[in-house]
Amino acid sequence: LTEDLLAAVDQPLKVRQDAHSGKEYLVCDYNRDGDSYRSPWTNTYDPPLADGNVPSERLRKLEASANDAFSTYKDLYYEGGVSSVYLWDMDESFAGVVLIKKVNDGTVRSKGSWDSIHVVEVLETGRQARYKLTSTVMLYTVASGARGDRQSEINLSGSLTRQDERELLVEDPNAHVANIGRMVEDMEFKMRNSLQEVYFGKTHDIVNGLRSAADLGETKTRERLQRDLFGQLKSRKD
Repeated sequence: LTEDLLAAVDQPLKVRQDAHSGKEYLVCDYNRDGDSYRSPWTNTYDPPLADGNVPSERLRKLEASANDAFSTYKDLYYEGGVSSVYLWDMDESFAGVVLIKKVNDGTVRSKGSWDSIHVVEVLETGRQARYKLTSTVMLYTVASGARGDRQSEINLSGSLTRQDERELLVEDPNAHVANIGRMVEDMEFKMRNSLQEVYFGKTHDIVNGLRSAADLGETKTRERLQRDLFGQLKSRKD
């Protein structure tokens, strides 16, 4: 699954609307069958597909619970956006993907988008389950200059991929939703901090290394005042 994920996450997630429920959902290779995409809300394909792949009855119930849970999650952490969860059966257990997308059109001078893709493999062993999570976040930001035109526009985008693996207790089927939710929550917190440090902190350091924020005259004046102050303090000690 990891190799498939890395090959499929080079493009931002796309949004569709369920014709039956009216709710939006995200599409990717994991809910695609041919040219049709399965909605997590109604478990139907668009365009309609009679023999499309769908999860087992047990897994479909878990998928519905997960979609409700992550819909609340994205409202709490993203204050909007779109989320979708898709699960599929595997020989020994099951796997799934959690998708979250938030687009901020913002003002004329700033806009951006956040796409997170969390693929999880679950291996059930009695009352325990081993979860292997592979997460990718794609970040895109655009900030215009004072005039708000494209000539002074700054574009900053990139992606980050991380993995985590845990063995957790499963007292009932819905415990999978809570376990995956905690792992996704922890991973997104770590990745957000990493993105802030890598893409914004490093950019700030590079720009400051290339050009000082203050003009040369101000810098020289500050250095002279520091020397004078140091000289006065030294003469008092003498």
